[in-house]
Amino acid sequence: MILLMTTAPPANSPWGVPMRLPPLGLAYVAGALEKAGFRVDMLDNYLLEKSVDEIKQTVKQLNPEIVGITCSSASYPRCIETAKAVKEALPSCKVVVGGWHPSYVPESLLQHPEIDYVVIGEGERVMTELATCITNGEDDQSIAAIAGIGYRHNGKIVTTPQKFINNLDQLPFPARHLLPMQRYDREIPYLKAKPVDTMNIARGCPYNCAYCETRRLWGLGCRAFSPRRVVDEIEHMVSNYGTRGIYFLGDNFTINKKRTTELCELIKKANLDLEWVCDTRADLVSRELLKTMKEAGLRTIWFGVESGSPRILEKINKGITLEQTAEAFRLCREVGLQVACSFILGIPGETLKDMKATFKFAKKLAPDWCQFNIYVAVPGSGLYDEVVQKGLYDRMDGFLAYVKTEEFNYESLQKIQRKFQTDCDLSPKRVLRKIRREGLLTVLKKSRKYFFR
Repeated sequence: MILLMTTAPPANSPWGVPMRLPPLGLAYVAGALEKAGFRVDMLDNYLLEKSVDEIKQTVKQLNPEIVGITCSSASYPRCIETAKAVKEALPSCKVVVGGWHPSYVPESLLQHPEIDYVVIGEGERVMTELATCITNGEDDQSIAAIAGIGYRHNGKIVTTPQKFINNLDQLPFPARHLLPMQRYDREIPYLKAKPVDTMNIARGCPYNCAYCETRRLWGLGCRAFSPRRVVDEIEHMVSNYGTRGIYFLGDNFTINKKRTTELCELIKKANLDLEWVCDTRADLVSRELLKTMKEAGLRTIWFGVESGSPRILEKINKGITLEQTAEAFRLCREVGLQVACSFILGIPGETLKDMKATFKFAKKLAPDWCQFNIYVAVPGSGLYDEVVQKGLYDRMDGFLAYVKTEEFNYESLQKIQRKFQTDCDLSPKRVLRKIRREGLLTVLKKSRKYFFR
């Protein structure tokens, strides 16, 4: 039996507590293991927040042969704490850790004796092969033949190169049936429909944004599920979970125009009556494509604008101009789509003047939703390497680097962020749109937070 789990939320995460969403990555791994014939259980402890003693009790009750834990750089301390709890409860159990952090810094986890193996990169194939070796009692030579794994051998840490899954259609649907679906946040402000669920339709990114680590995990190309496979999963979700809205997670939804158009046509042909949201780049949309997507149920599109300063956009290798972004917003409005976007504050080398340019550009774009994020460097990106090597940080919290310059540190950035966010949220254009969308009473209730802090 295999138990897959997330950790409790990080104690001091700089990103706060996001929406409670199903851990899709782990659910994909669970689905692959079930397809291979393993008995699998899942514990989403990010959602349930069980104590260490409760985790021990669960492990003793289930008596798994393998426990898989997912780990980010922010949850690293929680991951080590969880692995120790598992070993204390069941010393014979093999502990495997996967996710973003072990994919970039595997040795940081394997230095802890409680962790037996790490998965580097996508986990479906690796975890299935590793579980087969462990349950069959095979030797280290068989383990060493698995691509995308880290382990200890004769006192040394050994890693093998990862190997990507080229045909994503061979993967089963995520094992949502092993998760408490009704306990997640199944509504989002970007859609009227509910319940809303999340889906992934592609992996990998051909772009080279300096702040992003996606390429290291998923690869430089973009591998996608076929449109037919995506619609099959949507129909499964509608039938089994009552799904009425979908947030397609991923940065480059429209990277392949032909595939996007085919998907939209299949959604319309299936008469699914869905609303949906997607993320993409401003240089990957056209009026024709946006119109097709809207006809298939698209209601809101999210762009990572990142900065209103051309100098910073060049610094982070965004590859998109302010003019392209403004044109994408214009096209969305022309077609009748809502627009959401995000910006990053505190890029190394950024100045207060650059940040003011970002705020000015945000006001000009007048999005329906706008989010200002503070840059905190995490392992895996080129910008992280620059921050650490040049000492461009105020402090390190584990593996997280809090950037500073002569003009700002993390605390001053928080003040700037709050001011930008408040001023943007209370701008007349956005307030009027909210009133039309949600009603006056709802907007007044939500606005209380700005005046009673």
